[in-house]
Amino acid sequence: MLTITQALHDKIVAHARADHPDEACGVIAGPAGSGRPERFIPMLNAARSPTFYEFDSGDLLKLYREMDDRDEEPVVIYHSHTATEAYPSRTDISYANEPGAHYVLVSTAECGNDEGPFQFRSFRIVDGEVTEEEVEIVPGG
Repeated sequence: MLTITQALHDKIVAHARADHPDEACGVIAGPAGSGRPERFIPMLNAARSPTFYEFDSGDLLKLYREMDDRDEEPVVIYHSHTATEAYPSRTDISYANEPGAHYVLVSTAECGNDEGPFQFRSFRIVDGEVTEEEVEIVPGG
């Protein structure tokens, strides 16, 4: 199960809406071994695409060095789908290389940039196997 604060949940959704019609992407880092998402790190979708996301390789290298320095790991890796449901695509599955991470997808297909209905789902992706998990949103920032 993914346990995430209301504030982090809202930041992911806001980022997804702001970048619509392109896919948004980012990471929430947490203390290594804790499984606790704490530090919100919105990333630039280098592909700038409504159907695909890609972390900029330089930004990603910088992020991993920073997480190493802070003894953190990626607890949540998130991105949005702008025209389809919040479920990992074949491409998403092939790029999922953090077996310990929660892969969060937000679908802005119904709401676009506006307030309104959206999907927020979390998955574990290990060796190409996708398993949906419950999301518990807890108070806090």
